Amino acid sequence: MPYSAPTIDEYLHKRLMPVEGVIPHLPGIDMYGDSITAGTVGGDLFEYINFQQRYDIDARIQRALRLSKEFLEPCRPGAPPCNSVDDHVNWLRSRTSYPPNQETEYRGARSSEQTRVAENLHGLYNTAGVLLVDAEGHGIISAKVASTVHDTFHAFMLSELDQWGKTTPELFERINLRLAQSATARNALGRSEEEFSREVATMLYGEVHPSGHFRFVNFGHPPPLLFSSEFGKFLDIDKSRMVQFLPLGLEIPEDHPDRSRYFSMHLRHRTANSSDVAELTLIRPGDSLFLYTDGVYDGSDKEERETLESVMRKHCRLPAKEISKALLEYALEKDEQLKRIHEEDRIDDKTVFVIKRI
Repeated sequence: MPYSAPTIDEYLHKRLMPVEGVIPHLPGIDMYGDSITAGTVGGDLFEYINFQQRYDIDARIQRALRLSKEFLEPCRPGAPPCNSVDDHVNWLRSRTSYPPNQETEYRGARSSEQTRVAENLHGLYNTAGVLLVDAEGHGIISAKVASTVHDTFHAFMLSELDQWGKTTPELFERINLRLAQSATARNALGRSEEEFSREVATMLYGEVHPSGHFRFVNFGHPPPLLFSSEFGKFLDIDKSRMVQFLPLGLEIPEDHPDRSRYFSMHLRHRTANSSDVAELTLIRPGDSLFLYTDGVYDGSDKEERETLESVMRKHCRLPAKEISKALLEYALEKDEQLKRIHEEDRIDDKTVFVIKRI
């Protein structure tokens, strides 16, 4: 059969859907998620971040250790710079105030950075990530926005692993700025600040560890729900433990050097740091974390939360895949109710992700 190129809808639908073959396997953790679009393509993005499968951690560790040694070695006289440290040392030497011991101190500092990168990379062997994005709407434009977040995330992730050997809050601030509305673009399009025509998406990124710890950042996304197998209900979580920023692009830190180049609904007092990374813990076997998009639950309706709780209670002893399936079936039943009352416009894309301690 002749090859038939996929349509843009088919292409975006395929790249935004989770792939079961990349589910990370961590000791004592069972995880599974799935998405259902409201149309041929949607604005929900769900992706497993399987660090061992996506990145060559061994090779990255070896490179960091090699650089930690190379950075200590002075460049031969007359030879071109061998690395970024040599290049910076040449700049230092060109300055009249160059102290003789500054090169040694600088080389030592950069060497120890690479040793730390290698140590951080070791932690990725027992770390799994999950990325949830919900772009406003559920058509091809929403899918394009979600795809932009996806591509930006992975581009910055490469830089993070090179520089730190792990993810840091700076990665998410960069994604936030990527979706902010440029003042230059707004003026070129003839838009006023009062117009609310922009790409809007929520994002939750988290990392789970075999200990049951789940650390995450949240930009406007409905908060996770923690289901206790012992008590058979969702636990009430202190909201002060779960920092939530506005959706991506709507809030620029006032200390960001480019803040005047973007239109921001609000100016956040400061750039995100490690204190803004929330943490939840699956304490007992059978405990589950439930992540979702607002096509399943918007995170606010008390009665609907109780219904979801009953679904979890009924299926909590099953594997994460079966729990996810039951929650999506519940969401699809809600869609049928909306159709019966002729409110199909309220049907949205649906994503469910369950992390269960076993």
